[in-house]
Amino acid sequence: MSRLLHHHAEGSPTAPPLLLGPSLGTSLALWDQVAPELSTAHRVVRWDLPGHGGSDAGLISAGATVGDLAGLVLELADELGIGRFAYAGVSLGGAVGLHLAVHHPERISGLAVLCSSAHFGGPGPWRERAALVRAEGTAGVAESAPTRWFTPGFSAPRLVRDNREASPEAYAACCDALAAFDLRDRLPDITAPTLLIAGRDDPATPPAHLREIADAVRGAELVELSGASHLAVAERPEAVLGLLRSHFGEGARRGMEVRRQVLGDAHVDRAQARQTPFTARFQDFISRYAWGEIWTDPALGRRERSMITMTALVAHGHYDELAMHVRAARRNGLTPDEIGAVLQQCAVYVGVPAANSAFGVAQRVLAEEADGSTG
Repeated sequence: MSRLLHHHAEGSPTAPPLLLGPSLGTSLALWDQVAPELSTAHRVVRWDLPGHGGSDAGLISAGATVGDLAGLVLELADELGIGRFAYAGVSLGGAVGLHLAVHHPERISGLAVLCSSAHFGGPGPWRERAALVRAEGTAGVAESAPTRWFTPGFSAPRLVRDNREASPEAYAACCDALAAFDLRDRLPDITAPTLLIAGRDDPATPPAHLREIADAVRGAELVELSGASHLAVAERPEAVLGLLRSHFGEGARRGMEVRRQVLGDAHVDRAQARQTPFTARFQDFISRYAWGEIWTDPALGRRERSMITMTALVAHGHYDELAMHVRAARRNGLTPDEIGAVLQQCAVYVGVPAANSAFGVAQRVLAEEADGSTG
């Protein structure tokens, strides 16, 4: 019997390590549509739960805990020569991440918890499921899995097959771990930068479970994905990829901080809520490049960048964007008179009609700000 979790590594061995944990009943195939892209910037290691995929069932036994699973993950990391690492996990894999962040904070550089919880509804249902699987095998839970995992009309036959082929005894032991798990009173101890991703239509761990974590972990960010249930990483891989890139990329994380400081939380939250698989890469690009590299370059201050940005937007007639950046200019310390002076200069070098439209936009925004109606 192998004493290590079965795993698959991809990406440069010298890149920052990122470990990916699966949901109960799935294998490392859960990350198939996300891991290869993440490996362009990370040493990605995804692993199988005991008795799932390629991991030996003997790695776990009845009465197991999430702490036991976390110990197996640390053994794997040690064997691979990985000390400190970023971690993302789905459901049970997310619970493993929470345990690691609480009990082994020195090992976790960043944390993403997807469709998971600090507690899974109490021990009763999990003990019942464990008893059912020990008595009848995993065929029954595999048959009902799509209704728990996916929104209507979505299918992933490979993941359902993985559930059916999981070891009943190991699956049941994982249920034991979920039954005993409750980390709610330790959530404030988490210090790693934390991202919470919820599937809006998830019946197993509804968004309220992720919100509970976000409210307790200082600085945590919560994103709800529409059109996604419990396995959001399978249903909305592009959106999940963009969020993980942004969270685990230092430039993207800093970019998101600056973006919020300049544009305001309300604007950024609206942009995040509107994100779709079609726009996920673009939102990631904005955070990483525009805000994470250009706006953070110390060669110019934010006041100067606001003036340049407003001028460029006037020149190209992007007046909706101009309104947003007039608000940003005020956050960056420009007075209404200084904003007016920038637009006056535009009249000379860009054109009077463009400046006239720009003054109309700026006057409306400044009036809204004066009467407190901006959001």
